[in-house]
Amino acid sequence: MSTRTLVSPAALGRPGGKVTYWTVFTVVLVLFTAAFLFPVYWMVTGAAKSPDEVARTPPTLVPEHWRSSGFTDAWDLMQLPRILGNTVVQAAGAWLFQLVLCTAAAYALSKLRPAFGTVILGAVLATLMVPAQALVVPKYLTVADLPLIHTSLLNDPLAIWLPAVANAFNLYLLKRFFDQIPRDVLEAAEIDGAGRLRTLWSIVLPMSRPVLGVVSIFALVAVWQDFLWPLMVFSDTGKQPISVALVQLSQNIPLTVLIAAMVIASIPMVALFLVFQRHIIAGISAGSTKG
Repeated sequence: MSTRTLVSPAALGRPGGKVTYWTVFTVVLVLFTAAFLFPVYWMVTGAAKSPDEVARTPPTLVPEHWRSSGFTDAWDLMQLPRILGNTVVQAAGAWLFQLVLCTAAAYALSKLRPAFGTVILGAVLATLMVPAQALVVPKYLTVADLPLIHTSLLNDPLAIWLPAVANAFNLYLLKRFFDQIPRDVLEAAEIDGAGRLRTLWSIVLPMSRPVLGVVSIFALVAVWQDFLWPLMVFSDTGKQPISVALVQLSQNIPLTVLIAAMVIASIPMVALFLVFQRHIIAGISAGSTKG
């Protein structure tokens, strides 16, 4: 069976067809790569320039003198170890809460078939239609005076962890993946005497590694790059994450030091993507086919 492509085999077989095809393909690929990577290059080289060279007009494409002092100054002056530690704690907690509770909820909606499950899922998905900015004030009032127990979660990592659990997109992504797991596999586990939790732990979760990897990356990146919500709930500068601390400390810091701090702050997320990019592709494609 022939494979349908944008360019027919007949066109490629003409004189100069392959040359034209590969030339256009290479040019488009180079342009797209430059469009995505040039801002990263500009940020890294900006941290390696002197303050005068950064402010120069027109700007220099390559630093005249490569300097590493911007990175060491950013590490010391902006107290990046403490700020990164705060961010790691908040991101790790949000990831753990979201992974446990969203997985349990998705498994229940997919395989346990609770009463009014369709209504519950529809209500959860309806929250995706609400702009995130419209939920900021209700969320703030909730964490400032937690219902029933009347305690404040301001300046507490729980103010980041608990709202992160209410992620309708990740819950729906997990449910759609669980829907693709054959019912025969679960019935075989029930015949062997496995209960609901044992089936989830021993059967469903090992089969769900790709989608769990995707949800994990989404959860970590969302907390790592969030600015507005941490700014509202963390008035204590000693507990602020890096997205807020960089803005708060940028007023009296040289521009090259600030750019170097941004480079350091982006390294964990870039490394996370490079390590788990296989899981991202596998998780996206796993829910598109049945069986």
